[in-house]
Order: sequence, then C-alpha cells, then structure tokens
Amino acid sequence: MELFDCISAVARPIHDFGDEFMSDDATAAIGLRAGFAPGRGFYCRGRFGVLGEAPTSVVHAVQGFLGPGLVTAGWRSGRFVMPPEEAAAVYARAVRTWGRAHIPADVDVEHFNHLAQQLIGAADADALPLFAGWRAQPCPGDDPVGAAMQRIHVLREHRGACHLAAVRLCGLSAQAAMVINLGIEQATHYGWPEPRPVDAALIPRWQRAERLTDELQAPLYAALTDRQRAEFAQLVNALTKTLTPWPDVVNTNRQTKP
Repeated sequence: MELFDCISAVARPIHDFGDEFMSDDATAAIGLRAGFAPGRGFYCRGRFGVLGEAPTSVVHAVQGFLGPGLVTAGWRSGRFVMPPEEAAAVYARAVRTWGRAHIPADVDVEHFNHLAQQLIGAADADALPLFAGWRAQPCPGDDPVGAAMQRIHVLREHRGACHLAAVRLCGLSAQAAMVINLGIEQATHYGWPEPRPVDAALIPRWQRAERLTDELQAPLYAALTDRQRAEFAQLVNALTKTLTPWPDVVNTNRQTKP
C-alpha cells in the first residue's frame, strides 16, 4: 500500500475510535470512581496530565482545539483530586479498560502492536509535546488488547498535534478550524463561546492543513514496507469495526476533532 493511501485509510478510524473512548459514559464513570467530579476534570487532568503540573495557559496552548474556558475549568477542578502524573496513569488504565471492552476478539492485536510500535518509535516528537508525553507512558506487555488501545490513543495524539501545527502554519486559528471542520454547534460543544461563521475563503486553508497533516505523518509510515502498511490498514479497520458511524454534516472529508 502506498504511504499516503495508508495514512488516509487509518486517520479517521484511529481518531474516531479514540473519540468514542473519550465520550463514553463508562470512561466518565472511571473518573468518578477515582474521585473526579462530573464534568471535564478527569478528561482534562487525565489526558493532559502527561504535561506535568503546567499552567492552564500552557495546557491550552499545547492541545489547541478545545476552548480555553473548558480547559481551564477541567484542569483546575482536577488539580484538587490528584497530581497530573497520577491522573495520566488512571486515564491510561481507562484507555486500556475501554479497549478490552470494545476491540473485537478476532483481531490479531499482537501484530497490530508490533506495527503500531514501529510507527510510534519512528516518530520525531519535536514540537509535539502531548504526543511525546503519551509515548512516554508505560504500556504493559501482559495486556495486548489494552496495549493496542493505548497505542491507538498515542497515534491519535500524534495526528492531532501535527494537525494543530498544520492549522497554524496555514494561517488559521484553532477555533476557525473547528468551525470549518465541525460547524458552529459542535465548536460551541467543545468549549468555544459564541463562535462565528468563518469566511468561505478560509476553507482552502483548512484543506491545505489536512494535506500538510498527512505530510507531517509521512515519516512514521515510511518506517513500514508497502506490505506492512497494507496489513496495518487492515488491522486498524478490523480493530475499529465496532465504531458508531459519524454523520458528515459539515464536511464529507472530515477527519479531525479534538
């Protein structure tokens, strides 16, 4: 399989599978049992805890696509529950727990883990701190299904970080990219207060950012042979086949959400 064909084939399912984990009530329940109040505390403290005890403004700058009010409220509320490193470890366990519940039993997760780790190991993490933080999280060797889900999460963070860089390089704000990609209603849901419609002349910039995101991911997928890329795409498709389809209301090529 050609390099960019593979990237195109796996970007959406990797992203959306991770998104289902993040938005699942079962994930929220793990946070509640860990002591987090209802809301975004577990999500923010857990997902961004790999950054350490960073100021809220730094957390927002690193993740980019969520509105600053949402990140501020979630990060600060989680601060009273546990240190960021501990929250990240709890979140990683939640990732693996969700994977064990949702990855089909007939998937060759051992081979997926082998190929995914090749990709993750080949990545240059410069300017991608959230990806770097998640790549550094321990991934247990005695839980191959959970480890597969954790690697899905790490690869999702890589593309998200690349996309944020690409969006800014193309002259778009993260908020404008969210409105173009998902529409005003969803941008509001993700924490942007009263987002306005974006000038249609900016849409080509977002399309260019999508292409640039693929280019930024190319060095990872160059680490695999044509045959391995075909196998990886097949494995991702099999691993994520329980996905609930997302209706493409705004853009039929939509690949990226927070």
